[in-house]
Amino acid sequence: MRVLVAFGGKKIYTGIVFDLHDQEPETFVPKEIINILDDSPILPKEQIQFWDWLSGYYLCNLGEIYRFSFPGSLKLESETYLKLKPNVTIDFENLDVNEMYLIQALEVRQLINLTEIEAFIPKRDIVKTIKSLIDLQYIEIDEKIAEKYKAKEVAYLKINEETVKNANLPEILLSLRRSGKQQELFLLILEKQTEHPEKPIKKSEVFHEGNFANAQLKSLIEKDLVQEYYLQKDRLESYEGETEDLEKLSNIQLQAKSEIDEAFEQGKNVLLHGVTSSGKTHVYLEKIEETVDDGKNVLFLLPEISLTKQIVQRLEKKYGRQLGYYHQKLTDFEKVEVWRRIKNNDIKILIGTRNALFLPYHNLGLIVVDEEHDSSYKPREISPFFNAKDAAQVLAKFYSANVILGSATPSVESYYAAKKEKLTYIYLGERFGNVKIPEFELINFKEAQDTKKLVGSFSLHLIDEIRKELDHKKQTMILHNRRGYANVVECETCGYVNYCSNCDVVMTYHKYNNEMKCHYCGQKAAKPKACPKCHSEKLNVRGVGVEQIHEEVSKIFPDAEVDRMDVDSMRKKFAYEKLYEKIEEGETDIIVGTQMISKGLDFENIELVAIPKADSLLYVQDFRAEERAFQLITQVSGRAGRLSGNGKVLIQTYNPQHSIFQLLKEHDSPNIYKHLLTERKKFLYPPFVKLIMIELKHRREDKVNRASQFLGSILRKYLPEECILGPEKSPIGKLNLMYQYQLLLKLPRGKKYAEYKDLVSKSLAEFDEISAYHSIKKVIFVDF
Repeated sequence: MRVLVAFGGKKIYTGIVFDLHDQEPETFVPKEIINILDDSPILPKEQIQFWDWLSGYYLCNLGEIYRFSFPGSLKLESETYLKLKPNVTIDFENLDVNEMYLIQALEVRQLINLTEIEAFIPKRDIVKTIKSLIDLQYIEIDEKIAEKYKAKEVAYLKINEETVKNANLPEILLSLRRSGKQQELFLLILEKQTEHPEKPIKKSEVFHEGNFANAQLKSLIEKDLVQEYYLQKDRLESYEGETEDLEKLSNIQLQAKSEIDEAFEQGKNVLLHGVTSSGKTHVYLEKIEETVDDGKNVLFLLPEISLTKQIVQRLEKKYGRQLGYYHQKLTDFEKVEVWRRIKNNDIKILIGTRNALFLPYHNLGLIVVDEEHDSSYKPREISPFFNAKDAAQVLAKFYSANVILGSATPSVESYYAAKKEKLTYIYLGERFGNVKIPEFELINFKEAQDTKKLVGSFSLHLIDEIRKELDHKKQTMILHNRRGYANVVECETCGYVNYCSNCDVVMTYHKYNNEMKCHYCGQKAAKPKACPKCHSEKLNVRGVGVEQIHEEVSKIFPDAEVDRMDVDSMRKKFAYEKLYEKIEEGETDIIVGTQMISKGLDFENIELVAIPKADSLLYVQDFRAEERAFQLITQVSGRAGRLSGNGKVLIQTYNPQHSIFQLLKEHDSPNIYKHLLTERKKFLYPPFVKLIMIELKHRREDKVNRASQFLGSILRKYLPEECILGPEKSPIGKLNLMYQYQLLLKLPRGKKYAEYKDLVSKSLAEFDEISAYHSIKKVIFVDF
């Protein structure tokens, strides 16, 4: 349950009772609980166990998990309101001066929050005064208002039948003859009520239809002819249309489904590896239906909420109001509504991103993790830093539920776990309806450059292929995974480049609003007209961003409709939906975009996918670069020829002999995984070891450097030397004015891992004992 606890004299926080014990605290003075906010537990036991596991495994605090998982409106930080208890008799003689002030203030104003109390009671006495008056049973915490959550109410209108019965209709209309608008409004409500007596009449709809004003309605209400009433309404619209059945499965899908059933009977989770467009979603839907029929609930996890559109269209026709969503784009009140509906078991299927794992489920029966390879399941920006794919499997264990991990390009770790039989591996190797998998063609860009057969970033061969698609009225997708227009603006005379003042990175040039932008901290600056160092006006742009590719394509094909899809162009509300409809209606000819275009789009008319600068995907400082390149290219190629089977993927590269490109061309995914696993084993990377990255940050470089050396020496005291890499300055040495140093720990898997991890925790605790280093920010990434 939630409780109110005072901290630091005047601040009151909401906490959660996590555990009950009878050991008296020795090292600290406990705070008193001011009030209990809930009549029954707000979190089920399984969630508490899940939090406990998460905090132990990912070396994070329970407080971080609480802050991440609870909607803000359920955490009442210093927005607590007080009110007098009803029908209470107050004995003023026994009150001290502060208590009297507070009671008098509450008699004048029914509700007061903590900030307002500061005006007449010293800060240090606030909590003591409130506690004393609660103990005397004079005041109470008003939890409904303190929660900040207010239900949304909608106004409805109806004819007052009593009045209409007693007076006959012609008389009423006669009395309204002088005010024509009132008469019109009355007749409109009467008409609607007679036509559909069971359907409530919305005030907003009536006003919109007849252009009425509030004064006319007020007169009708005063004459007792019309009544206005309010109904509570969910902020999130639910599907109210007809429900219908799902499509039948193909033989291969039925085979996969029976293998899933078999695995679940043996108590094993499933990795469903299906090529793009093989109909994995159909198989999920079938299992979802079975789970709901068994009276259990389903959580459907997606890496990004932009992918929900197509899956939702299928599910809401089947389940209507029993379907819910939960993701970061919801307002806080909407999150509270979903939270409550889950708690009351009104939602049978919840579609959500990784924060949906923390809702108070009752009887979870199935978790589906779609696109399980996606890095959005483990972002490095939001703490706690957990991997939703792994966490989902643990949560399912607490609920005795089953898990399906699905992807066309499973992560190397999941593939390895399946080969080691920790997961059941099921392969869907054919596209739905026997549609052919797209063909891959490699274009040697070095040759095109040598023979001058190119325009900008495009070889003539690639331009011809795109032109053919345009002639056949087909659509083309062009992938370039770099935001902005150019990576850098450089002075030709002295070589000056524009660095971000907060970070150790060069600012990216965005042409559409002519500004330089840091993609790490968001700082913006105008593009310089001349070099600030040598005042030369010869400024060159280097490196190609998606905006530049978009501009080049628009110039090469002036008659084609070219649209761009990246984070910057999708910022406006509904921008994604508008572009989605445009592509579906065939109004767009060429879509240029970053990795966003590779995810979950299912369009019939896209035949060609082009990747003009494929090498930029491979040469990145990351041991997962090859895996990510393979996944991204395969995912984006899956958008081509989904209906016709004539899909084609053109990859432009300086290095067509690269093993990843060659294996992709041959559609040889088992060998790609074999190649990746061999490399990982050779250089000791996951899944053969466990990685923990510790990053230390501070505004002073000398201090964070000393701290990292000290932490390194503590770790070396407990762990073997070969397990510790660093400390080193991070690849980006300064971010947001904070200098960064990092240590990478490579720990063995299996039983030894738990022992070593305890030693890491012990080292971190020793580091925390040094008060001089308390100002150092410490970030820990487990399973880096």
